[in-house]
Amino acid sequence: MELPEQDAFDESVQVVREANARGIPLKLLGGQAVRVLCPLFPHRARNDQDMDFACVSPAKKGVIEFFGDKGFLGDARFNTLHGDRQMYFTTADGMTSVDVIMDRLNMCHVLVFRDRIDRLPDTLDIADLLLTKLQIVELNAKDVHDLLHLLSAFEVRQGDEPGTIGMGRIGELVASDWGWWRTVTMNLDKIAVLAEGEHRDLLPEGRAFDPAEQARSLRTFCDEVPKGMRWKLRAKVGDRVRWYELPEEVGH
Repeated sequence: MELPEQDAFDESVQVVREANARGIPLKLLGGQAVRVLCPLFPHRARNDQDMDFACVSPAKKGVIEFFGDKGFLGDARFNTLHGDRQMYFTTADGMTSVDVIMDRLNMCHVLVFRDRIDRLPDTLDIADLLLTKLQIVELNAKDVHDLLHLLSAFEVRQGDEPGTIGMGRIGELVASDWGWWRTVTMNLDKIAVLAEGEHRDLLPEGRAFDPAEQARSLRTFCDEVPKGMRWKLRAKVGDRVRWYELPEEVGH
């Protein structure tokens, strides 16, 4: 018998590919995206059947029609009120829930991906996926797993080439916003330590890159990238004022 998580993963991939074939730029997020991008690495266990996608607000109508055609049930009230930033669906039996994040991810920081949605066929861009994790002030084990796998599979490289961890993309955020810089560099330091210590067991065999080395390289870049006056003024305040938002739980 197949595990429910396997069913959810396979269905998520199928949904993404069918949506894109219809011209709807739906992309995987989170652990399922990492699993698609790192198929030879051990995927992290899941005990839920949720599906998480990214899309863009101009495709809102197409998303609603697509999931309706697939037999999913939309939360009409929630999607009307919040559909420009997030939409919610379930399967007919209520066993699987679907969140579609539109244009930007609002958590500890704001990651705008609207203009980058089509860089890869099935998932958000590698650098954007990495940033969805690096922007979390309190990393959990799932976040660490995903970060280590991405840093093990994809090269940290100058520029912003799809399929790499593009320093150009990361630099534009950390150079313009001290809060982004503070959280990203804090987490890169953590990942480098964890990769060589208590979470060394999460490092996949056959990795193409050393994640600790890549994390340190990216940290150095974040420190050296030229900063603007606004960044420098905020840096003087430092940790005395909270530099991140507390993630908002949108009920549905």
